[in-house]
Amino acid sequence: MAGKQDPELKKAFTELQSQMNETNQKLRIADVQVDGLKKQIVHAQLTDAELQELGSDVRVYASVGRMFLLTKVDAVRKELSDKQAASKTKITQLQANKEYLEKSLAESQNNLREMVKLRQQAA
Repeated sequence: MAGKQDPELKKAFTELQSQMNETNQKLRIADVQVDGLKKQIVHAQLTDAELQELGSDVRVYASVGRMFLLTKVDAVRKELSDKQAASKTKITQLQANKEYLEKSLAESQNNLREMVKLRQQAA
């Protein structure tokens, strides 16, 4: 029996390997997205700190696509705080998704180990 390969076991290994590669890729993508969102939050905080030094009646230019609109400081600061809140929410969602993916991967590995043990006991 040692010379023969169990086709079901081989198929399970192949499926697990492809699932692990896919899950690891999703985890890396989530990490990159979280890093990008953290950078956006820091950028918004720094910009807000600079705008805070200006008076509330000062008018500034806000970037809208490829053009700039004359805007009040309060409006820009509100937009920055909204951007920070949205980024924090997205980070929370991505971290929850990462936890789910990690649990799923660990569960698949455990199932495969159990399958191997059962095959060894049966042989």
